[in-house]
Amino acid sequence: MTQRHILLMDGPDHKGLIYKVTRILFENNQNIIRNDEYVSPSKYFFMRTEFEGETDASELLTVLQKELPAGINLRLNPKKKKDIVLFVTKEHHCLGELLIRYAFDELDANIQAVISNYNTLQPLVSKFGIPFHYISHENKSREEHEESILRTLDVYRPEYLVLAKYMRIITADFVNHYPDRIINIHHSFLPAFIGANPYKQAYERGVKIIGATAHFVNNDLDEGPIIAQDIKPVDHRHTALDMSTLGKDTEKAVLSKALKLVFNDRVFIHNNRTIIL
Repeated sequence: MTQRHILLMDGPDHKGLIYKVTRILFENNQNIIRNDEYVSPSKYFFMRTEFEGETDASELLTVLQKELPAGINLRLNPKKKKDIVLFVTKEHHCLGELLIRYAFDELDANIQAVISNYNTLQPLVSKFGIPFHYISHENKSREEHEESILRTLDVYRPEYLVLAKYMRIITADFVNHYPDRIINIHHSFLPAFIGANPYKQAYERGVKIIGATAHFVNNDLDEGPIIAQDIKPVDHRHTALDMSTLGKDTEKAVLSKALKLVFNDRVFIHNNRTIIL
């Protein structure tokens, strides 16, 4: 059966890298569908190659590793939907957007479950036939709460976690269980407008743009590599409620865009930045 794969490659730049990869794929009877590459100013090379054909992926990867210079990182992924678990608290807008996209096969992912520290959104999730896990944080330390979550995740073994307005700060230990595999969405006011009612704060400050940022989660709060961003212009005619509505719409669009990029293996992480091919 013809299979489609995505080869991700990064490392110090060398002459002939593209030639060597494409030659090996040709010699192994693979057909290249798309190839994208980028060399940074510091001479660091990135390449994403999508190809198809009958192949033994592990053998092909071994051949590539032998032919390419030391220091080149290779990942060979089958082109398939990613398994994910969504995390939510009480806000429904991002969750609803992802559930609808999933129902109409527009998400490039399999939603295995939804986890929440409140049961507020369980009725919505149940309409889509997806398991909902209410794991309360009350009367538990942060570490105890996360241990309960990790036990649940062990059942699913997801490839990515998506924080779809999950309003809990997660610990470094939890992040270390899923390095570069946790994606978060938040309003781009951070860190300018932190805490409660960010849109009310923005309204009172008289901001002229609002927006959203999707990023990978690392051990520095809201400072992980940025995947996607967008903004909407506002002015003095917009109320705090208007800004909130625009902001939520932007959050939905930005999160969906970021997930599409990640789930299609188009995102490299390098020096706390993303390279998107």
